Amino acid sequence: MSGTIELQQPAKPREPVRWYVRALRVVAVLIALAGLAAFSYAAYRLTLTPVADHGQAGGNTDPGHSLRFYWDRPFKDAALQIGGNLLLLAPLGVLAPVASVRLRGPLRLVFLGALVSFVIECTQGLAVTGRAFDVDDIILNTAGVLLAYLVLGRRLSRTLRGRR
Repeated sequence: MSGTIELQQPAKPREPVRWYVRALRVVAVLIALAGLAAFSYAAYRLTLTPVADHGQAGGNTDPGHSLRFYWDRPFKDAALQIGGNLLLLAPLGVLAPVASVRLRGPLRLVFLGALVSFVIECTQGLAVTGRAFDVDDIILNTAGVLLAYLVLGRRLSRTLRGRR
């Protein structure tokens, strides 16, 4: 220590947010909530409705097993399965941080995406005819949430809701 005392400048008070900015943020949150509702309905229709599988649905608890199976299929089938699972919960990575700034951050969204995907997969495995639990779907769904957040969700949330 050199014996000098450093003085810290007091933090500048934040400029108050204008009323129209607050109004636009409220509208953004309402739109995001409506989008989440529409997304939830679409996800329900895609994942939790029975399908005719003719006894072929089998569960998978071995990470990578379904992915290896998809890679051995024709490109179109593999792209549909892998791309579909990446895109299924991706809207969550964009809309959730806009709806609530507490849901910003990659770790929070990875947890949320994995939780939602786990609930869907458990419900499929236990209660939906023609559907089965697949751990690879959880991995792909969660990766889709994270990618959507990193590509679009983070920037959109900061633009519409401001920095926090």
